[in-house]
Amino acid sequence: MIIDYSPESLNLLGRLCLAAILGGLVGLERDVHGRSAGLRTHLLVSLGAALFMILSIIVASSVGEASRFADPGRIAAQIITGIGFLGAGAIMKEGFTVRGLTTAACFWIVAAIGMATGAAQYTLAIFTCLLSLAALSLLHRVEKYYRRDSYRTLTINTSLDVSVKTVIDALKQKYVTILFVNSERDYEKETITMHLSLRIFHKGTTDKISQDIIQSLEKTGIPLTKVSWHHGTL
Repeated sequence: MIIDYSPESLNLLGRLCLAAILGGLVGLERDVHGRSAGLRTHLLVSLGAALFMILSIIVASSVGEASRFADPGRIAAQIITGIGFLGAGAIMKEGFTVRGLTTAACFWIVAAIGMATGAAQYTLAIFTCLLSLAALSLLHRVEKYYRRDSYRTLTINTSLDVSVKTVIDALKQKYVTILFVNSERDYEKETITMHLSLRIFHKGTTDKISQDIIQSLEKTGIPLTKVSWHHGTL
């Protein structure tokens, strides 16, 4: 086995190591927050992207100036497609909640970091890594300081003689908008089930607002048999 220790080869190995480190840093942040795709996955994505980028440059340059078809972007362009499939596999729908979007975005960014490192654009790669870590680690703390819309579905089971208007009046609160109501009547059990889609304009989490809504229902004296709270809308 012949190992090339020339400065050029060492430079390429250094690119791979830097890509692995930068991708690993993003993956470490994901690991700390309990995500299934963590340190190893992001490190490998970044390392693989850097290697493909290096190979793309080497293959194009080995053809020489004689060929006008020597395009270093051909192999590198397929990285984008491959990462797209990998990111799609990380996105999962659990009930009304979609999970994995941030992880999929992390795959894209560490692949871009790996490609930049493989192309010897070290400043771009390092700066992008730092920006990514800042976005992942710090921006979620900012969310509690500004209001945003969240969508929830409130399901209420009560007696058949309770009107939908009575429930709607009980739910009228500041920052809460009722988008639409679906109802199901069970004449055998003499119950009605209402599914109310809500839009909530709030800061932080919706936990406190959800408790306020449920307490306001309880105070009205409506004979509730079951109340459930779901993320998203029907």
